[in-house]
Amino acid sequence: MQISQKIKAHLALFLVNTFYGASHIIAKGIMPVYLTPNVFIFFRAAGATILFWLTSLFFVREKVEKKDLLRLAICGVFGVTVNQLFFFHGLNLSSSINSGIIMTVNPMLVVVLSFFILKEKITPNRILGIIIASIGAILLTLAGGTGKGDSILGDLFLFINALSYAIYLVIAKPLMAKYKPLTVITYVFTFGLCFIMLYPPTLTEFFKTDYSNFTMEITGKIIYVIIGVTFLSYLLTMYALKHLSASVSSSYIYLQPVLVVFFAFFFSAIGFTADYTNTITLEKSLYALLIFAGVYIVSRSK
Repeated sequence: MQISQKIKAHLALFLVNTFYGASHIIAKGIMPVYLTPNVFIFFRAAGATILFWLTSLFFVREKVEKKDLLRLAICGVFGVTVNQLFFFHGLNLSSSINSGIIMTVNPMLVVVLSFFILKEKITPNRILGIIIASIGAILLTLAGGTGKGDSILGDLFLFINALSYAIYLVIAKPLMAKYKPLTVITYVFTFGLCFIMLYPPTLTEFFKTDYSNFTMEITGKIIYVIIGVTFLSYLLTMYALKHLSASVSSSYIYLQPVLVVFFAFFFSAIGFTADYTNTITLEKSLYALLIFAGVYIVSRSK
């Protein structure tokens, strides 16, 4: 029996969030022993940019108007540079469990920013959801530093990462309506890579990195983040959006914390990564439930 397009789209979204869930654990194991956060970001942005350009040259040839280059550059700042810098530095300082939970506030932040920037209406139910999720996020951040592997500063960086990506999604909305998504993301990553290279520590740390310490396992993990988490995840998300609504697609973000916890136990059991399960606490689980409840109300409110 042939699988329907909708089922394939759901499988694609599940695979995307599986990529992301595993990456929180895998990337944590690479930093800072083998790569600094800045060098890791450079590898990810450079590799993804090359892959996006190759794909766009073969499949989508679309000219971008000069007047839109400034907006694309701003998208590059928030969608790649600031977003990635704060994510990898936050992940380096905090726990992978916290990173998976904090990422779920992204849909809520998009709603808030859309209200201020795009003047989209916001309902009382959404306000309630925002308040609930905000309380959960604040309590989770304040809980940082109370356990091994936790960090208040790291959690704050992860929240800034989610906020930065939300800003990108809002300001990129007009561009997505005008151009094909692959064209937009190719230019966004190109500008983002340029800004990452202009960040002084990036190239300095790149040339200071001891690449002789790299094993096949570490190299494979880096390639996984570039191809799986960045390139393939984007293409699979584009495919899913052709057959499912944006609200359904965004709801899959709730799976990330669950998958992060699963991979934390699974990778630890097989000896693939260090043991990060000690950062999972009942207190964090309760705060996570507050965030999930709030984001769910925001995402589902009419």
